[in-house]
Amino acid sequence: MVPAMCGRRCHDHMVHPLSGAAGVYAGCCGPAEYSAYAVFVCGCCGGRAGGHRHRHHQQEPDGASPRRRRARPCYCRNALFRHVCRGNSGMYAVEFGEHMAWSLPTIALSLLLGIAFGTLSLQCLLRSTNRHREFLATVLFVAAIAGLHFIGVSAMRTHMMSAELMATGNAPVVLGVALAITTLLLVATGGNSFSIDDATRAESYERMRQMALHDALTSLPNRVSFNDHLDQVIEDAKEKGTQFALIGIDLNKFKEINDVRGHAAGDVVLVTIASRFTEMLGEGEFVARLGGDEFAAVHLTSDPDELKAFVARIEEAINLPIPIEDYEVTTGGSVGLALFPKDATDKETLVTRADLAMYRAKADPLRTVAYYEPAMDETVREARALAADLKTAMEKGELSLHYQVQTAIATGEVFGYEALLRWTSPERGDVPPARFIPVAEENGLIIPLGEWVLQTACAQAAKWEVPFKLAVNLSPVQFFHPDLYRLVKETLEKTGLAPARLELELTETSIIDDKQRALEIVRRIKELGVSIALDDFGTGYSSIDTLRSFPFDRIKLDGSFMQGIETNSDAAAIVRSVLALGRTMNIAVLAEGIETPRQLEVLRGEGCVAGQGFLIGRPACAETLGLQPA
Repeated sequence: MVPAMCGRRCHDHMVHPLSGAAGVYAGCCGPAEYSAYAVFVCGCCGGRAGGHRHRHHQQEPDGASPRRRRARPCYCRNALFRHVCRGNSGMYAVEFGEHMAWSLPTIALSLLLGIAFGTLSLQCLLRSTNRHREFLATVLFVAAIAGLHFIGVSAMRTHMMSAELMATGNAPVVLGVALAITTLLLVATGGNSFSIDDATRAESYERMRQMALHDALTSLPNRVSFNDHLDQVIEDAKEKGTQFALIGIDLNKFKEINDVRGHAAGDVVLVTIASRFTEMLGEGEFVARLGGDEFAAVHLTSDPDELKAFVARIEEAINLPIPIEDYEVTTGGSVGLALFPKDATDKETLVTRADLAMYRAKADPLRTVAYYEPAMDETVREARALAADLKTAMEKGELSLHYQVQTAIATGEVFGYEALLRWTSPERGDVPPARFIPVAEENGLIIPLGEWVLQTACAQAAKWEVPFKLAVNLSPVQFFHPDLYRLVKETLEKTGLAPARLELELTETSIIDDKQRALEIVRRIKELGVSIALDDFGTGYSSIDTLRSFPFDRIKLDGSFMQGIETNSDAAAIVRSVLALGRTMNIAVLAEGIETPRQLEVLRGEGCVAGQGFLIGRPACAETLGLQPA
């Protein structure tokens, strides 16, 4: 029971504006019985508690004339409104005796804007890669709140209405619509959040899957993905009776590029080649990076012509020059193929035999592609065993140096010796350099091997009684190694050998791939006072431009030109031309491979300055040659 004051002497009703429920007066100006609803309407005047201000009928106390009685306001909005508003929320808290109406299209618009801007805010925060994404998400979220609130407020309309109109029952409809809209908003927001969360989970899962199955640097499938793919291909081939080729790919000069140019340049090479592989792939073709500079490919066809075309595309991808900053590098590569089911019917054997074919191509300077052959198994096993034995020989001191004399052809005077590496194995006997040097290059042993040769030869030559010139060969890998300059400089300082006594011999293949870099290395070494000789001239890619560009001190004519020089006029003409070229360019020429007196006589007659060969002297250790310490 709450007192509600009314000045009418009648038993009217207080009508609730939403439900239509009424409380009945117990007596004039007495307490009104009513149900505990939010707002009541005065039945005598139509005014609602908390509604508009109005003047009521005059109150007539007992025994008083109506003309003497003062008019006073209805108290409906005083005690009753203050009590009811404490229990209200939202827009209904601002009702002051007016009827509220809602524009449903405007409400729908506010909801749509709120959901739209809220969704954009979450999308911007979760998916955008823009560095300002947090600021943009905040702006969109504020727009969502502002749109929902202010447009929602504009949907409210207020109208004056009487108690009779309020009693018609339209107020419950408004409440129902409000509840429905609120429920719709909650459901839509929850559904949108669930959708975004589900999409985010799917995106995260896909990102993790991408990281697990793809190489981080090149984005190519990695070894795990390759194994899964190969398992599936083998299973399908067995079921359908089809054939396919497994192709192993190894970059020939990747380690050299890493050593000389740095790992950043190596990464550029890998990314560029991987991009080329991706662009060239067609239907039924697959390429993965297994690690380092090794790749593997699968080609699903039994057509030999299609397979050859695919291999040709691989060769093109690895042989094209790769620009790195202001220079270009070329890696080249070796490709080995094994066929299913011809060469193997299980994954492990197939992979092994593709590797064997690849290593055969790598060991053969005349070809870059090799198909698996049964004889390769034994050849590769022997090469691997030889590499292991060579490493052991370096550790146990089984290597030694022999020296071959170099003389002036006109007088026979000795002016120098070339240091030659020898390996005498307790199990294998004397292993020729032509056999173990390529193995050392393929297995990363050539750098420590070359350092040992240079340091040992300089140390021995520094002790000779006669200061003969010392010639030492450099492999292509050793020549481009970034520590070569430091090695030569420190070796000369440590051993005490005069720089003018040392001559470093380069092969033509050492300089042809990167002439600019090779020229820089040659110039730096010559600054130390060391001589540079071009070895095996005439067997590679040398040109007059190369001789003109590089400051060579000597040309060493390859021994193959000595064959038939006595009787073959063409061979003699070639030797004569090289000697004339040397005189013209002021570069001394040394002829290698002199084995007969007639060859020596022809060279002397053509004006050759220096010679070296079995006729002049066979390689031997320093003690045998009488190169005694001073």
